[in-house]
Amino acid sequence: MTTWKYRVTAIAAVFSTAIVSAQTNPAALAARQWRETHEAMILQEFMDLLAIPNVASDSANIRKNAAAVRQMLEKRGVKTRLLEAPGAPPVVYGEILQPGATRTVVFYAHYDGQPLDPKEWSTPPWQPVIRDGRIYARSAADDKAPIVALVTALDALHAARISAHSNIKFVFEGEEEAGSRHLEPILAANRDLLRAEVWLICDGPVHQSRRQQIVFGARGIAETGITVFGPKHELHSGHYGNWAPNPAMMLAKLLASMKDDDGRVLVEHFYDGIEPLSETEKRAIAEAPEVDSELKRELWLGRTEGGGKRLVELLNYPSLNVRGMTSARSGEKASNVIPSTATASIDMRLVKGITPEQAQARLAAHIRKQGYFIVDHDPDADTLMSHARVAKVVDQGGYPAERTSMDLPISLEVLRIAESARGPVVKLPTMGGSVPLYMITQTVGSPTITVPIANHDSNQHSANENLRFENLWDGIELMTALVAGL
Repeated sequence: MTTWKYRVTAIAAVFSTAIVSAQTNPAALAARQWRETHEAMILQEFMDLLAIPNVASDSANIRKNAAAVRQMLEKRGVKTRLLEAPGAPPVVYGEILQPGATRTVVFYAHYDGQPLDPKEWSTPPWQPVIRDGRIYARSAADDKAPIVALVTALDALHAARISAHSNIKFVFEGEEEAGSRHLEPILAANRDLLRAEVWLICDGPVHQSRRQQIVFGARGIAETGITVFGPKHELHSGHYGNWAPNPAMMLAKLLASMKDDDGRVLVEHFYDGIEPLSETEKRAIAEAPEVDSELKRELWLGRTEGGGKRLVELLNYPSLNVRGMTSARSGEKASNVIPSTATASIDMRLVKGITPEQAQARLAAHIRKQGYFIVDHDPDADTLMSHARVAKVVDQGGYPAERTSMDLPISLEVLRIAESARGPVVKLPTMGGSVPLYMITQTVGSPTITVPIANHDSNQHSANENLRFENLWDGIELMTALVAGL
């Protein structure tokens, strides 16, 4: 441990960078001064938290995460408790109440992370590693960084003797990456406790230009699994090829029927019902920095979809994505067989005006239109022999999109504070990813605004997830300004 701490200190000194901006916010400046003299301590606390495995289904380790986060808050004098529901990972709740305050602000983040295969990682996912000015570990970017940024903000404010004007509350969830299945009942049971002027959602990446961005909504999501069937069991591809239907080929053709070569979804009525953007939202999109050309170089893309529209425009449309396919075996394990089944996992990102149920029903109708008989369970022999094509289609949940008006007084106030701390920010109506914001707006009755801090190239949800030191330092300044300013 001594060597690790020394290494943290040395590398922090090498990669510490003060971001030059038109910064006028005194709380953010105080945060910078605090951070510059306490970087090793901040990184050590971050790495200790990252070392706790945090897949939502791992209840024992999830509770260790909750205990660690709770302890981090209590160390700063925050009054805490756990908000629970049967079978749910605990929500860590904290509060700092100000005498005479007439406003409450809630900061939301989540401490759970995406499932993973350790074999895909260059280093073990829960053994944080520092290299090239980044910390590599599961949830380094998504979403433990904001938790560390927020508690560090409290340290900086205490040292500078700066007090918040509002009641400050913290809600740190442990099931976001598993769909927040238990969040809604927890919110409903604590509606009065959690009602606020605004919920600040501390999740997601900054803009690809590396400028701070403030986002006023998030797309929803609908997930569906599709399995198509061939012979009862795998068959020799020489003896039965050209005769027995190949489900892998069937699935490939079915999936190909869903989108054209330019990426437009061909599912009938897929785009029906989209809620129009306001003039303010359209203007914000038009003013966003152009990053598509640079992203193509960064990602080695010879072309993009979308009919010439920019990425920032396309985030305001629903999308259909094949997130994985399986059938028999491939590579070194491939064998000369006709597979028995083929399966695909689909996610559809939703925008305001389209519900998960609508999107899933439209997808099922498209599959039927391609000649498939649909079941929601493994078919028996009679079903398979009675129909030329059979597909098992299982809807796997989802939730709708949500969007807060960019013209609300609280929206304008958040933008003003963010720009005083970080300089000019990118303003967007919708984030590409999905967060269950609707649960907050519909259950608690509070608007939500997303204030991300992670780097766009963090490998979020994938192997070798990482966070740039620079993003953590910037995030600390932003969170300090928001805690103090709102």
